[in-house]
Amino acid sequence: MFGMFSSGSGWKFSSLGVLGWDSMSMSLIFLVFWISGMMMMASYSLESKGSSYMFYSLVYLLTVILFLCFSIMNMFYFYLVFEASLIPTLMLILGWGYQPERLQAGSYMLMYTVSASLPLLMGVLCVYSLFGGINFFSVVYVDSLMTEGIYMSVFMLSLMLAFLVKLPMYFTHLWLPKAHVEAPVAGSMVLAGVLLKLGGYGLMRMMSFFWGGFHTVYSVVGILSLWGAMITSLICLRQSDVKSLIAYSSVAHMGLLIGGLMSGVYWGWEGSLIIMLAHGVCSSGLFALAGLSYDILSSRSVVVNKGMLVLLPSLTFWWFLLSVCNLAGPPSLNLVGELFLISSILSYSDYLCFVIGVLSLFAAGYSLYLYVSTQHGKVSLYMNSTVINLSGRVNSMFFFHWVPLNLIIFKVDLFMI
Repeated sequence: MFGMFSSGSGWKFSSLGVLGWDSMSMSLIFLVFWISGMMMMASYSLESKGSSYMFYSLVYLLTVILFLCFSIMNMFYFYLVFEASLIPTLMLILGWGYQPERLQAGSYMLMYTVSASLPLLMGVLCVYSLFGGINFFSVVYVDSLMTEGIYMSVFMLSLMLAFLVKLPMYFTHLWLPKAHVEAPVAGSMVLAGVLLKLGGYGLMRMMSFFWGGFHTVYSVVGILSLWGAMITSLICLRQSDVKSLIAYSSVAHMGLLIGGLMSGVYWGWEGSLIIMLAHGVCSSGLFALAGLSYDILSSRSVVVNKGMLVLLPSLTFWWFLLSVCNLAGPPSLNLVGELFLISSILSYSDYLCFVIGVLSLFAAGYSLYLYVSTQHGKVSLYMNSTVINLSGRVNSMFFFHWVPLNLIIFKVDLFMI
């Protein structure tokens, strides 16, 4: 089962030297360029500042790095590019963040990712010494080479840890809300839209490289992720910062993704890829909305943002559409992905139905809380009483976020293996 992403599977595969592409990598490369274009449209306020050239240069550099991450077949070169994506992201947070706390947020992000990267490097070197090959499109038959003991379980966890931190999995997620709150709108868009998916991509590649073993490791990681997703959903309901709420909702969605991925079921792998694409576009749009609200009101507080329906009716329209997608309402791509993931998790164990039910309930709860708390209610005294009209550029940006989420569902077979 876990060999479905190997070169001998049904996925279309082509190579060019050290670079190679299949359906999974091409889907995520498309997401990289799409989100990069949306980042440019969302950062229009920087055009009047002298630092726009450096900002756009970092965005271009990050786009190239992410393209290479999803294209490189060699595991060691992938590790180098995977860690290189941290540099431009950190510079975006430190250079264009909103508050002085961005230094602390950057330190959290740096320490979490770097501390998990050393076990990954050691694991990659061990793979090279044990098997003599580190190509993603070769498959190691674990059952025929080794037994699943404590040492090999630790070895597999060392390979997975850096990707679980990047996703992030609950217990390794504390850097994400801080980074999102302090990052500029473009930094939040690329963090939630693409960089979190880089962890999912690496995890899927690593699991497909070692198939047939480590079922105990996958079970423990999957169950912890589902319980963490349920706890994170509860945390979302008590957030007073809009960006922090959206960041914690990303952790909850990624917990469900890890649970479906670790189930080892075909639909779990399909649903993981679909959720990565859907959540990448949806969360990017939500952070763009939060960034635009901050530019207008100079506050991310849920209390201050009340009553925006009166002053920004066109912005409320986009809040509604993207909030529906975030709670997996029809006909969004999120709904298809979550149905796949829930089916795979329940096929793994019926005892997880309670966790899935609570997780689905609170996912709808915090999405509705985000929309109702910011758009309805009495207008805050801190808000300008005049009605504000959005430019065509802003409306186009949100339109291009919503269209892939609701129209690609008719061609969901493009992501099938």
